[in-house]
Amino acid sequence: MRSETSTALSPLWDVLPASDQLASSTCELPARFEAVWEARQFTRLTLQRWELPELLDTVALVASELVTNALRHGMTPLAAPVVRLSLARLTSRVVCAVRDPSSAAPVTRTPDFVAESGRGLHLVASCSETWGWHPLSGAGKVVWALFPTE
Repeated sequence: MRSETSTALSPLWDVLPASDQLASSTCELPARFEAVWEARQFTRLTLQRWELPELLDTVALVASELVTNALRHGMTPLAAPVVRLSLARLTSRVVCAVRDPSSAAPVTRTPDFVAESGRGLHLVASCSETWGWHPLSGAGKVVWALFPTE
């Protein structure tokens, strides 16, 4: 089962075989901050459909952090202002991936516990099994996080 999600996550399949993919779902989000709420809703509905209620809150939180980062740091003046959120269900994991038009690497900042921002990737790291990113050919990148289902 190859889909746009599978193609966008192709470097991840070097570690996790694409044959483990059971289902995938993708939504496009416009470059406005209401998209963060839409990302949480999309994630919750998808995980409910996949009967994974134990992951609802955690994956929705990480999806909202990744979409927020994409909106804040991933928009470029020349690119189409769209962020793509993809969820893929594997046999023992769920992948949450966000694609944006910037090729710039995500930067984990030194946490400032008084600041209102800057802790998103620390949150992603602490809530997921692992996370990473890779550039896409042409332009753009995908930032992803893995969650165990068992």
